[in-house]
Parts: sequence; structure tokens; C-alpha cells
Amino acid sequence: MSVDGAGDRAGTARPYRICLVCLGNICRSPMAEVVLRDVLERRGLGDVVVVDSAGTGGWHVGEPMDERAAETLAAAGYDGSRHRARRFEPAWFAERDLVLAMDRDNLRTLRRLAPEGADVRLLRSFDPDAPEDAEVPDPYYGGREGFVRVLEMIEAAAEGVAEHAARAVGRAPERR
Repeated sequence: MSVDGAGDRAGTARPYRICLVCLGNICRSPMAEVVLRDVLERRGLGDVVVVDSAGTGGWHVGEPMDERAAETLAAAGYDGSRHRARRFEPAWFAERDLVLAMDRDNLRTLRRLAPEGADVRLLRSFDPDAPEDAEVPDPYYGGREGFVRVLEMIEAAAEGVAEHAARAVGRAPERR
């Protein structure tokens, strides 16, 4: 696995795999999974890029997405109804080309677990209008407006992630 995610992809039939990670996998990371999957489908990359999500904590394993997160997604035209929370397993690094944390705390946790050369970054580092160390804040203890703001941040970063994935699989970035 290469640090930039593109160096070892030539000639491989394996899909490029991205995992989005937050703390409990019921708010931010599942919202990002749904949005990124939609962006990739619209760009014609759904057949070569696989997206999933997980949490660094196991409190919500098996539970559906937070109701406020699902409602925010639905209001924007996304469907998060199939999501069930999972906990990130260190063995997954061998199967993931890119692991994206929602905040610096989860980024530190993931980097402690990661083998050398794993590509682990903050999601918002792919948003050209955000500082490189910008986080997606946890909306869990706030109101619905926090979920709307989180969705806006995710949507802004998802375009950059899709461009990165397109390059990694050897396809020119395509906007739809």
C-alpha cells in the first residue's frame, strides 16, 4: 500500500476502498459514507470504489444511524436507512486504501492502530476551502442544525475525495 494511495494500483482488479471513521458510527461517518457513495456513483466510479464506515468505539454496534442524521440526509435526498453501526478493526487497514477520520481525536486513534504506510487522513483535508486540519464536529449532543452543518462539510469534502479516488484508480475526475 502506498502513502498516496495511487502508487500500487496499476493493473489491479481490486476496487479502491475507503473507510470513513468517527467515534460511534451513528452520525458523522455514516452520513459521509452515504454522501460519498452518491458522489462516486454520479461520477461513474461506483463500480471501482467501495465506501464503508465505522467507529473507533463500540457503544452503538448494530444500531441504525442517529435519527437526526438520517432525517438530515433524507431532507437532502440521500437514503441512510440501511446503515448499521460497526467498530473499526485494525485488520481492516490491509483491505482499505484510504481511511478518513472525522476529527483529530479519531485520527490519532487510527494512526496508533495503523501499520506503516497506511493512508489515514482527516476527511476535511479534501475540502479545498477548509484548513488542512479542519474537523467535522460531532453533532450528537446538539440540535438538528448541527447535523445540517455537518452535512454541508461532508458534501464539500466528498468532491475532493472523489477526485482523489478517480486518480487512484486511473480515471480522469468526472463531475456530474
